[in-house]
Amino acid sequence: MSQTPAYKRILLKLSGEALMGDDSYGINRATIEAIVGQVKEVVDLGVQVGVVIGGGNIFRGVSQAASGMDRATADYMGMMATVMNALALKDAMENAGIIARVQSALTMQQVAEPYVRGKAIQYLEEGKVVIFAAGTGNPFFTTDTAAALRGMEMNVDIMLKATKVDGVYTDDPKKNPEAVRYQTLTFDEAIGRNLKVMDATAFALCRDQGLNIKVFSIFKQGALTRVVLGEDEGTLVHC
Repeated sequence: MSQTPAYKRILLKLSGEALMGDDSYGINRATIEAIVGQVKEVVDLGVQVGVVIGGGNIFRGVSQAASGMDRATADYMGMMATVMNALALKDAMENAGIIARVQSALTMQQVAEPYVRGKAIQYLEEGKVVIFAAGTGNPFFTTDTAAALRGMEMNVDIMLKATKVDGVYTDDPKKNPEAVRYQTLTFDEAIGRNLKVMDATAFALCRDQGLNIKVFSIFKQGALTRVVLGEDEGTLVHC
């Protein structure tokens, strides 16, 4: 197997729910360590890695409390949840021997650096993993959109959307055993077939700026490495 990466710099989009494992909410330590183990494999290959993390494992765990809440207030609470996840991810990375930095779109100087594009690029070039927290720093935008923005700002080669399913399928593979995984799709094909790859705003940004997306399962052992090596893993959405 070739050990030459197909990509020099990637943006990994992780949902907050990915950190829960089999728990109903919160952070499952074994799960986060397994994810970090996959990240370490690609860092050791010399790939530069940026990460955007969601907050659904924390905020959705108390989402009933947000019922009737002002949308902007609820979104800011969600952004703060992503900072908590980013700190947990950084801690797990450092335990695994990865040098990581957290940059937050919300100012929280005691726990995270403010987001500064030039500094983030410098860290990536130095081989550090940069974890981008607090989404875009604005309400009404998802962490998918934050991932699209950070991916473009960091000039990454590809955005990798980590999910529980190993790609995009013709139908829900859990409900339909006849569902077939797409190896590749164009942006227009995904839109035309109403395949919800990611948030519509983020998807349009990636399409318009020519940033390809690879959808894969972060829970499939070695999948991230296979994606980075350019092997047939997941689904590539391209222009």
